[in-house]
Amino acid sequence: MLQSSVRQFAREQIAPRVRAMDDSATLDPKILKGLFQLGLMGVEVPEEYGGAGGTFFHSVLCIEEIAAVDPAVAVIVDVQNTLVINALLRYGSDQQQALWLPKLNESLVGAYALSEAGSGSDAFALTTTARAEGSSYILDGRKLWISSAHEAGLFLVFATVNAADGYRGITCFLVPRESDGLQIGKKEDKLGIRASSTAEVSLSGVRVHRSAVLGEVGKGYKIAIETLNEGRIAIGGQLVGLARGAYQHALAYAKQRRQFGKPIAEFQGVQFQLAEMATKLEGARLMVYNAARLREAGKSFATEAAMAKLYASTVAEEIASQAVEIFGGIGFTKDSPVEKYYRDVKIGRIYEGTSNMQRITIAKGILS
Repeated sequence: MLQSSVRQFAREQIAPRVRAMDDSATLDPKILKGLFQLGLMGVEVPEEYGGAGGTFFHSVLCIEEIAAVDPAVAVIVDVQNTLVINALLRYGSDQQQALWLPKLNESLVGAYALSEAGSGSDAFALTTTARAEGSSYILDGRKLWISSAHEAGLFLVFATVNAADGYRGITCFLVPRESDGLQIGKKEDKLGIRASSTAEVSLSGVRVHRSAVLGEVGKGYKIAIETLNEGRIAIGGQLVGLARGAYQHALAYAKQRRQFGKPIAEFQGVQFQLAEMATKLEGARLMVYNAARLREAGKSFATEAAMAKLYASTVAEEIASQAVEIFGGIGFTKDSPVEKYYRDVKIGRIYEGTSNMQRITIAKGILS
């Protein structure tokens, strides 16, 4: 039922706005409002805080369904559920959960502020600092490539309390958008997922109370590692959805496009392409679902999550490319539905851990 309702919302509400949102590089406010009304921005928020009390796997399913229509919209749902809310559910105090979860479920967008100019794949090479001062911490630094930055009202900011402690000095802070000294930069002009805002977040003397520390001081690295491991499963789901959307468009086009007196789907060469696309898509989906299953069962899943993201990103790129080719010349134009999937898919090999970082994680898992 959940899958069906999300699919209907994506097809009826998101699909007609995809082109306009991509052209303007802006998320339609009506879409964001609809995501909240449908409960998709707080899938795992407990019932006591107004949420549906869903599971992590429910979040993955929702992300997949939305990505099949517009991967850019899926990003804001992904970050909200599998990074921001997930971190609060696992590490937030009773007071923090009571304060933020109802808001995140109803209307507040969250963002995950980890990346910096010098800390991409090396996520813990942070220069953003947090200086203790009485009952407060003073935050200074710059965060780059922050998804949902322009919509967000709450930022999970990772900063170093004591540089001498290295990664053990990293701490996560809950920072409201209206905090003095916090500024949002201009949106990046991106190749794909253009309706998803990506921007710099600067912090200059931002003062937060000690109660804004998420988890424990010095445990930010643990929060980041665990949430990103889980987030990779959701990114895999996003890429499976993208690949499915591109494949379904290509399949439908192959059935109706006629050349040499018959639909191109009757040519064996095209049939082989479609068969390969369907097979790889199914494999990627099963890998993502398996990683989600392991996570929900409380078993080790980091290796499987990395495998799922690596394979799903590879498969999605191949399927999006094949879809453009099946459409032929029109597939290379913005008038075709598959051109956008081809632009959107590239980021899948980069964010929440590049493909090479996934290979490193997989190698550690199989060699340990």
